[in-house]
Amino acid sequence: MKQIIVVSLAVGLVTGLVGYNAAASGGADEGSAPALSELPAGYRDWPLITVAHEEGKLNDIRAILGNDIAIKAFREGATTYPDGTIIGRLAWDYHPLEESKAAFGAPQSFVAGPPKNGVQFMIKDVKKYASTGGWGYVEFDDGKPSAKAMPEACFACHSVVKDRDFVFSRYAP
Repeated sequence: MKQIIVVSLAVGLVTGLVGYNAAASGGADEGSAPALSELPAGYRDWPLITVAHEEGKLNDIRAILGNDIAIKAFREGATTYPDGTIIGRLAWDYHPLEESKAAFGAPQSFVAGPPKNGVQFMIKDVKKYASTGGWGYVEFDDGKPSAKAMPEACFACHSVVKDRDFVFSRYAP
């Protein structure tokens, strides 16, 4: 049952995002990484890398997006990402779809609810972020950098995937 829920979430989110995604990439893809104090231009139009369901305390669904540099690297199966790679994470609370509950007699399909935990980004610049594995980390709340997302805290969690250049996500073609 749990797998059906996760698959339903993923299919619904991917369908919505694929329909929404445009070819626009924004100025951040032109090789100049934005400062950690500004949202990357056009990030909501970036292609989808994967969908994730986070359990435990976070308990959310996520869309992992990437700029053109990130998408190219993911598609090529990169184990090290080039400078200029930007990976974004959008997260939402999720709720059972009442119509699905009525049709199946129990909660089965879930839909995205309110956004959770701001919008987060990883920005690759080996020289600028040498102390955190070449990645800068930032979270934005209401379009402004959040004090909650400390680069060192993000880096500590991402260290468990050091052999994948500190990137948890895997490309879902």
